[in-house]
Amino acid sequence: MSDAFRIFPIDIIIFALFVIAVVATGLIKSRGESGSEDYFLAGRGLSWWLIGFSLIAANISTEQFVGMSGNAASHVGLAIASYEWMAAITLVVVAFGFLPYFLRAGIYTMPEFLEYRFSPAARTFMAVATILIYLLLLGAVTYSGALTISTLAGTAGYNIGLGGASLVIGIIAMCYVTAGGLKACAWADLIQGSALIVGGAAIMYFAFDKLGSATVAATVVSTQTGAVEMVQLSPDAGVLERFCDLNAPRLNMFLPASDTILPWTALLLGLWIPNFYYWGLNQYITQRTLGSASLAQGQKGIVFAAFMKLLIPFVIVVPGIIAFNLYSTDLRLAAASDTAASLTRYVKANPATEAVSVAGPMTDAEVAAWQPGRYALAVYPDRSALTQIKTRNAFVLPITQLEFDAIVPAAHTIFVSEDHSWRHVNPVLAAEIDAYNARTIAAATAANSPTAVEKLIAYKYDTTLAQLLGNVLPQGKGWVGFVLAALLGAVVSSLAAMLNAASTIFAMDIYKKHLAPNSSQKTVVLLGRISVVVFTVVAVLLAPNLGNPKISNSIFTIIQEGQGFISPGILAVFVFGLLVRKAPPVCGIVGLLTNVVAYGLLKAAVPGLQFLNRMAVCFALCLVVMAIITAMKPLAEPFAFRHNTSIALESSRPARMAGVAVVVATLVLYAIFSPWGIAK
Repeated sequence: MSDAFRIFPIDIIIFALFVIAVVATGLIKSRGESGSEDYFLAGRGLSWWLIGFSLIAANISTEQFVGMSGNAASHVGLAIASYEWMAAITLVVVAFGFLPYFLRAGIYTMPEFLEYRFSPAARTFMAVATILIYLLLLGAVTYSGALTISTLAGTAGYNIGLGGASLVIGIIAMCYVTAGGLKACAWADLIQGSALIVGGAAIMYFAFDKLGSATVAATVVSTQTGAVEMVQLSPDAGVLERFCDLNAPRLNMFLPASDTILPWTALLLGLWIPNFYYWGLNQYITQRTLGSASLAQGQKGIVFAAFMKLLIPFVIVVPGIIAFNLYSTDLRLAAASDTAASLTRYVKANPATEAVSVAGPMTDAEVAAWQPGRYALAVYPDRSALTQIKTRNAFVLPITQLEFDAIVPAAHTIFVSEDHSWRHVNPVLAAEIDAYNARTIAAATAANSPTAVEKLIAYKYDTTLAQLLGNVLPQGKGWVGFVLAALLGAVVSSLAAMLNAASTIFAMDIYKKHLAPNSSQKTVVLLGRISVVVFTVVAVLLAPNLGNPKISNSIFTIIQEGQGFISPGILAVFVFGLLVRKAPPVCGIVGLLTNVVAYGLLKAAVPGLQFLNRMAVCFALCLVVMAIITAMKPLAEPFAFRHNTSIALESSRPARMAGVAVVVATLVLYAIFSPWGIAK
C-alpha cells in the first residue's frame, strides 16, 4: 500500500452525503406504506429499472469487490467472471421459466409457494431452514463489510474497530428497512447500485491510466507453473495492447480440470445448482421480483440485471488483474506476516532446513541487503520494535518473539502452496519442502496417523482492492470517499435485503401461519419491523466475534456447508413441482428431507467429494426419489397453477428478445476469452 494513501476532508464529506442520501431516499419514498403487501412487497408496484438496480445492489457486496478482485489478481484471472456471466444466463431463465408461476400464485415468500404447490409441511421446513441460514449470512455480511471499512480506514490513519464499523452498517440498514420495507430497499438500492457501477468503472479507468504510464510490470508467464516475470514495457504500446500482452494466460475462462478454485468442469453442472437456487429461489433476491408491478415489468427488470451482470467483471475483475501487473511486489509484502507464521511452523517441524534462517532483529541496511533465494525470519522482541522497521524485503519476514514461541506445528505437518506462484517465488525452498513432505507422509503412513496441512502463500491477494484504492485513485479529489461510500453501499444493500427477506419469512411463514393466523395486517407489519431490529442486533453482535481467524474460518465454512444442506433439495423440489404436474403433495417434504439426509451422509462417508459435486449428486438423488414417488402415487389430475393475483401476467416480448441477446452476448464473451480466442 502506498504511504501516500490518505482520506481527505472532501472524501469524508462525500462519504457522509452518500449515507444521508441513501437513508433519506429510502425513508421518503416509502412514506404512507402501511399494509403487509405495501411493507413486504412494495405494494407490488416496482418498475423494471428499480428491480434491475435492486437485484444488482442486493447481490454485490464486499465479497465481489474484495474477493473477486483478489481472485482476478491470482492465477484465476478472468475465469472468476464465470460467477457473473453464468448468472446472466440464469437470470434470463428465471425471468421466463420461474417468474410467471411465482407471480400467478400471488405469494409473499418462496416457502409459501411450496404450500401452494405441495403442502404446509414443505413450506414450514423451508422457512425455518432459510431463517437459520440467514442468521449466519447476516453476521458474515456485516463482518466482511466492517473488516473492509476498518482496514481501509486504519490504512489512512483512522482507528475504526470491528464493533464500531458493524454498528454503523447495521444501523444504516435497519433505519430504512424498518421504516419502509421493500420499497425503501429498492429506492436506496437505486443509489447504491448506481454507485457500485460508477465506483467500479472509476477504479477501472484509473487502473488503465496507471498501466498506460508504467514502465515496468509483472506478467504471469504460465498459470499452470506460476512463473512470473517483470518486463520492461514498450513506450509505443497502447494501454489495451499492454494489458492483453501482459495477461494473455489469465484472459482465459477455462482453467484446467485440476484447478482447485474454478476448474472448467465446474461450468458444466456444479455452478448451475447454486446459481439457480440463488437467483430463482433465494428470498432476499426474489423478493424484488415478487414486488413487480406486472410480469412484464419483472421480466424487463431481471433481463436488465442480467445485462449489468455482463459488465460487472470489467469493473471489478479487470482492475484486479491490472493490480497484479503494477503492484505484485506490494501483494507479496502484504503476505509477509502470514508467510512468517507458516515458515516458523516449517522451521520448527524441519530444523535441518537450509532454505530458511532464523535471525534476531535486523537493521534497515541488513534487510535491504538480504538476497533472494533464502528466507530470513527476523524475530523482534515486541510489536513496537517490529513496527519501527522502515525498509521492507519480501524475503525478510518479521515476527515477534511471543508469536514465534507460540507457534507449534502439529504432528506430521506437510506444507502445500495455495497456488503455483509460491513455488516459482522460491524454487529452492519448494524443492526442499517437497522432499520433507515425502518423508513426513511416509512416516505418517507407517505410524497410521493423519497428516496436518499448512498452507504457504506468495501473495496476499485479498489486499488487491486496498492496493487499487491506495495507488490508483487520485488523492484529495473525492474519488476515495466515493469508492468507500460505494463499498459501504454494497454491504448495506446486501444486509438490508437479507433483513427484509428474513423478516418477511418470519412474519408471513412463521408468525401469521402458525402463531397468530388471525392477526391483522397492522400487527403483521409491526412484527416484521420488530424482527428487523432483532435480526440487526444479532448481526451486529455476531460480526465482531468473527474477527478471530479460527471462528471466522469455521463460520464461513458452516455457511457454505449449511446452504448445501438445503439448496439442492429446494431447487429439485421447485423444478420438479413446476415440470411434473402429477407430483403428489408428499414430494415436497420428502424431497427436502432427502437432500438433508443424503448431503449429511455424503459429507461423513465421502469427505473428499468436492462441495459442488456433492450438491450435484444430492440434486439428482432428490429428483430420482420424487420421480419414484410420483410413479407410485401420482395425482389423479395434473396440478393447475391457479391465479391468485390481480397484476397483469402478460409476458414481455421486448424482454424476451433482450434476454436472447444477453445469452448470445454471454456465449460470445466465453468464445472470445477462451483458449481459441484472445487467450490463444
